[in-house]
Amino acid sequence: MPNVASVLKDEIARVARKELRAEIEPLKRASAQNRSSIAALKREIASLQKQLRKSARSSGASQERGGEDSDGPRRRFSATRLAAHRKKLGLSAAEYGKLAGVSGQSVYKWEQGSTRPRASQLESVAEVRALGKREARARLVG
Repeated sequence: MPNVASVLKDEIARVARKELRAEIEPLKRASAQNRSSIAALKREIASLQKQLRKSARSSGASQERGGEDSDGPRRRFSATRLAAHRKKLGLSAAEYGKLAGVSGQSVYKWEQGSTRPRASQLESVAEVRALGKREARARLVG
């Protein structure tokens, strides 16, 4: 025959589980709803970021095509031409960088093709490209 204490203990545990279940069910539903809304927001953010990248790409392309709108003519850049011009002048990358107002490391990276000069740097590179060998040496000395 079961002990009254064990029966009472079992009944208390059953009632406690029932009460807990009643308290937890709304929390589970709210949690599931929150997870689905978070997933929807993440999808919306991804979509908006994709649209932003697409519009940035298209506006960047239109700015490149319409380069005459900016301060001056659109400058083209070629790493091999830069290296050839520097060698033609007989200058080191550091000396060429000094003329262009940048570091020698920047010139080296431009020549390797790992980076490209900014628009303002392209203007100074264009000014250096207009120099001859004597004029470049004179600017470095003076």
